[in-house]
Amino acid sequence: MARYTLMIAAFLSMAVAAFSGFFILPWLKRLHYGQTIKEIGPTWHNKKQGTPMMGGLMFILSSVLATGVAYGLLLAEHSELAGMAPVRTTLLLVTTMVTTLAYSMVGFVDDYLKVRHKQNLGLNARAKIIMQLVITTLYLVSLELLGVLSTSVSLPIFGVVDLGYAYYPLAYLLIIGMVNAVNLTDGLDGLASSVTFVVMLGFMTAASLTGYYALGLFGAAMAGGCAGFLCWNFYPAKCFMGDTGSMYLGGAVTTLAFGMGRPELLFLMGIVYICEAGSVVLQVTYFKLTHGKRIFKMSPIHHHFELCGWSEVKIDGAFSFVALCGVVLGFVYLYQG
Repeated sequence: MARYTLMIAAFLSMAVAAFSGFFILPWLKRLHYGQTIKEIGPTWHNKKQGTPMMGGLMFILSSVLATGVAYGLLLAEHSELAGMAPVRTTLLLVTTMVTTLAYSMVGFVDDYLKVRHKQNLGLNARAKIIMQLVITTLYLVSLELLGVLSTSVSLPIFGVVDLGYAYYPLAYLLIIGMVNAVNLTDGLDGLASSVTFVVMLGFMTAASLTGYYALGLFGAAMAGGCAGFLCWNFYPAKCFMGDTGSMYLGGAVTTLAFGMGRPELLFLMGIVYICEAGSVVLQVTYFKLTHGKRIFKMSPIHHHFELCGWSEVKIDGAFSFVALCGVVLGFVYLYQG
């Protein structure tokens, strides 16, 4: 049974996410939860005006349900595969999922304000960061109480390095930065969901191989949820995930890495998210330093390729391939370690 629980989590989540769209999508339309397009991306994105948002509820519900079912089966048949004592493993899994949901709630508030005000202005940046700081603090405290938080990280060439107190500000920057980087990646039909599908397959495998089988189940459920959501989000998208969904994905990526005690994997498996966020930082910095000049035609960088004539499907495929390369490099890093 144990070797099948990953498959159960993935396929159950995929089925629930895909099937739930038949109910969630009409519900979002009745509530008039449509995307407002104003100066976001190329001008031809205006035709997406009114597309239902908050579709991320599909993979949120499916991943929570599928993880619970698969983990229950795992404990019933082979509790030793949980990796640690069953109680502590359960608490780690619950902490991971609750924290991920908490980041999603920040996105939900942002989406709700956008819908209510009929514009692309939700939470202001300060309020969003404060909420994320609180969630991150509670998450790190939870890891400390569970005894799985370590200030030592494994780095290429240098080996294991104890960062001491410097670990904590770096952890805040990495967690909050990555959550928002995934949010920036959600700018084209199917982009964030297809890239995160690949990344979650990587974390599913890495967690399972390093003894964090319960977290591997969550990774499998997330991958399946993204696949099921693509039935509705692939070009031309019938709905968008909204910040509700993108911050859930960002929360899942970061909590899986930190829950495994391998935050450095984010620099490899999360390479696409880093490039997306990095392109924005470079664009804004260069724009200010040169008084109006630009490096890219538009940032985040997926819009640059779009303005270069690439189709949304081609960008999805190319970025997913880059994500796959990052995942492979992550496995090479783990093997060398």
